[in-house]
Amino acid sequence: MAVRAGEAGRRHFMNIPYRYQRFLRHLGIIGLIFLLLFLIAWICWVVWLQRYVVYTSDGVKLDFSQSSYDISGVEAKAPSDNVQISIFYNEGADAIDTAKEMTQLAGYYITNDMCKEDMDNVMLQVERLPSKTPVMVDMKGPFGSFFYNSKLSGAVISQSTDIPAMEKLVERMNTKGFYKIARISSLRDRTFGEANVSSGLYMLSRAGLWMDSGGMYWLDPTNASTITWISSVVLELKEMGFDEVLLDDFQFPNSDAYIFSGDKAAALQTAATKIMEACSSSKFVVSFGVDDPTFALPDGRCRMYLSDVDAGSVAATYAKVTVSDPEIRVVFLCESGDTRYDKYSVLRSLNVAEEVENRKAE
Repeated sequence: MAVRAGEAGRRHFMNIPYRYQRFLRHLGIIGLIFLLLFLIAWICWVVWLQRYVVYTSDGVKLDFSQSSYDISGVEAKAPSDNVQISIFYNEGADAIDTAKEMTQLAGYYITNDMCKEDMDNVMLQVERLPSKTPVMVDMKGPFGSFFYNSKLSGAVISQSTDIPAMEKLVERMNTKGFYKIARISSLRDRTFGEANVSSGLYMLSRAGLWMDSGGMYWLDPTNASTITWISSVVLELKEMGFDEVLLDDFQFPNSDAYIFSGDKAAALQTAATKIMEACSSSKFVVSFGVDDPTFALPDGRCRMYLSDVDAGSVAATYAKVTVSDPEIRVVFLCESGDTRYDKYSVLRSLNVAEEVENRKAE
C-alpha cells in the first residue's frame, strides 16, 4: 500500500503543469538565497556582539555599557614636524644625579584617582615634600588610556583626566628635583588588545579575547607586538624626563579560563629582558610590578615592585626574594604609614605623606 501511495504521489506531481513546476523551483531557490543572507547577517551580528560579552564567575552576560569606553578617549594624532616637545631638566644644586648607583627608595605614589578627585590637595602635598623625594605618578591605566598627551600612533588620551593639570604636576615634579617614576599598566590593556586581537590572551573557546572581571583584556608577553607597544610607551616617558618607569600588571592573570601553553614564568622573564634591551640605559631604570616575589629580574638597572603586601607579611615576603641587592631592587607599595615598612624600599600613598614626613622630623 505504501508503494502504491508513493507512485500515486509521483503521478500527481507529474500532472502539475510544467510552468508551475518551474515556478516552484524558482521559489525554492529564492527561499534558499534568503536563508543564506539571514545566516550571514546572524553571524555578523554575533561577531559584533562579541565586544560586549563579559565572562564572570556567574556566567556570561551582555554589558552594553562597555561601548562607552570606545568613545571615552581621543586618538592621538601624529605631531607635525615643527612641533616642539618640552623636556625639563633640573641642573640646580638639588638636582638628582641619575648616573649614580641605584639607591634605596623611600617616597610616595600618586594615583590617577587622587588626581581626578582632588588635584589641589595633590599639588599641596607635593609642595611640602623635600627635594630628591622619589615620587611615582600614574601615566597610563588598564583601559589603555593615557593620562598625558602621548604622541604614539593609536594612543587614546583619557577624557576623564585633566590633562593640563597633569602636565603642571609633572612640571612641578621636575622643578622640585624629585626622583620621578611613571607607572603604566603594561600587560593589562583593553584598548590595545581590542585593536590588536592577535596580541591578547584568547578565551578557551577561541571566540575572542579573554576578559577579566573588570572588563579588561590581557596581552600575551610572548607576542612581538606586545613587546613593541610597551617599549614604545616606556621610551616616550623616558624622553619626557622620567628617571624610572614601572610596568604595572607585569604578570599573567590568575585564571584558567584563557589559552596559554608554555612556562609562564619563563615567558615573563624573556619579555622583561627584551624590554630592558630596548629601553634601558646607564641613567634610566625599568621596573616590573609583579605578584611573585621569586620573580627573576633581568640584568641591568631594574627593580621589582610588590603591592598588596600587608605590614604583618612584609618580612616573610621579603625573605622569598632571590634578586641581588634586594634592599635597592625590591620595592613595596603600601597605603599606610606603618613603620614596619621603613627598613625596606617603599613607596607609600601620598595621602599619608604628612604623617610620615612629620615622623621623620621628630
